[in-house]
Amino acid sequence: MTERVGLDKLDQRLVLIAGASSESGRAVASTLTDAGARVIVVGSSLRRLADIPAVARYECDLSSASRVESLASRIHSEHGTIDGLVHLVGGWRAGRADDDWAWLFSRVVETFRITSRTFFDDLVASEAGRLVMVSSTAVRAPSWGNANYIAAKAAAEAWALSAAAGFGAKAPAAASVILAVRSLGESGTPVEKLAARIATLWGEPASELNGARIDLTD
Repeated sequence: MTERVGLDKLDQRLVLIAGASSESGRAVASTLTDAGARVIVVGSSLRRLADIPAVARYECDLSSASRVESLASRIHSEHGTIDGLVHLVGGWRAGRADDDWAWLFSRVVETFRITSRTFFDDLVASEAGRLVMVSSTAVRAPSWGNANYIAAKAAAEAWALSAAAGFGAKAPAAASVILAVRSLGESGTPVEKLAARIATLWGEPASELNGARIDLTD
């Protein structure tokens, strides 16, 4: 069970995890659920979401604006507005090839842009709205051999900072946060560490979090 000290502000918050069928998605869903949140998980396959702790599971192509809008309508009808969007849709391809760029752009940039735009008003209206994306430390140390991936992550970070500016202007209780890792898993940041850090975000002042880029490699 997740230690509940300092996590009381997460209790009963409705949090959507996009890309929840990954190892990190499973860890975040479990941690937030243990902390008292009502978790909604979304992925490309309901079968892969079946055993992930959640109050609801949805299959959706998150790179499609019309399908995400339909998803939002269904979530609003069945559960209400959300208090958090944790974007874990990812993927990695090295190099500079056009087909690899198209694949990365769709997964890394478009899914984040579309979901955060669609649920932006929910987060503005929340008493503690949180928009969370996971980026790469490589954005601050780009390489030619990894150009496509770094450019995609940099674009997603720019969108997150734009959302932060939007929150700052109209929603002082909301925050857009970037969490940077070198990689996730055995060779990098443990998914449990990522999940634990995400769980703390609702208990921290939005004024300190909004626009922050937090390095989780230490």
